[in-house]
Amino acid sequence: MSDALARTDWTHEHVTVNGVRLHYVAAGPRDGTPVVLLHGFPEFWYSWRRQIPALADAGYRVVAVDLRGYNVSEKPRGVAAYRVAELAADVAGLIDALADGAGHVIGHDWGGNVAWETAARHPETVESLVVMNAPHPGPLLRELKRPEQARRMWYTLLFQLPWLPERLFRADDFALVGRMFREAPVRPNAFTETDVRRYKQALARSGALTSALNYYRALGRGMVKQTVGESAGGATLSRTRIDQDTLVLWGLEDAALSPRLLDGIEQWVPNVRIQRLVDTSHWVQADAPGEVNAHCLEFLDGVTVA
Repeated sequence: MSDALARTDWTHEHVTVNGVRLHYVAAGPRDGTPVVLLHGFPEFWYSWRRQIPALADAGYRVVAVDLRGYNVSEKPRGVAAYRVAELAADVAGLIDALADGAGHVIGHDWGGNVAWETAARHPETVESLVVMNAPHPGPLLRELKRPEQARRMWYTLLFQLPWLPERLFRADDFALVGRMFREAPVRPNAFTETDVRRYKQALARSGALTSALNYYRALGRGMVKQTVGESAGGATLSRTRIDQDTLVLWGLEDAALSPRLLDGIEQWVPNVRIQRLVDTSHWVQADAPGEVNAHCLEFLDGVTVA
């Protein structure tokens, strides 16, 4: 694969939606069916470097966005700017601006959370969903009552603190980011040293690290308010039924998310197809890019034909 940052057939563009300027990389024919790619923490559009060529070559109009706060997208100040309602409105606005209608949405990790929320809050903009290692809020909120899943997600409590998470991430030239990408995947060299350096550079941009952590802080504060009976102001997850055709890809070696999060998902997502990927970590599209691409194309081609 050629260097993703040097591709001359991919364009870097910007659009202002929901009051925020978003950067995205576009590929594939302009009249192709739109597919919007949403990255997770702590990545940026580059997360999809192995998926963009496959989707574009298949004739889709691919849009890999830097979510608000990340890389070169705008970074609003304050925790409230990163409530899930705002994140979903960003994606809905992006689809409306670029597709003049509905588009297919693919999300991983936090991008998967945003994909669920976009389908729940703005269903008219989402043609179909592909979600990778990001649980629907229904099973997630159920499993968080169990000690196993709560222990797996201990880091989300740490991220609620001010300044300390930023200091931990920045220590020794973002050494924590390096360990995350070198040690967590199952496939050797799933992330190259060049990949690691680029993730560090993107996270080191002014305001980017705090913005990324504010995703967790906004959600945490919203859940606390909901627990005590206060209005969460769009900061909590939606346990809404999703009627769009949905593909869930799940790396079974995910250290943070239990496979139990897939149990009973049909209650909330009746038109769901689940693919469990063995010997694959949370970083599913880096650990198993070929499998991910094949599953996505088979699913999208079926949805588009139907």
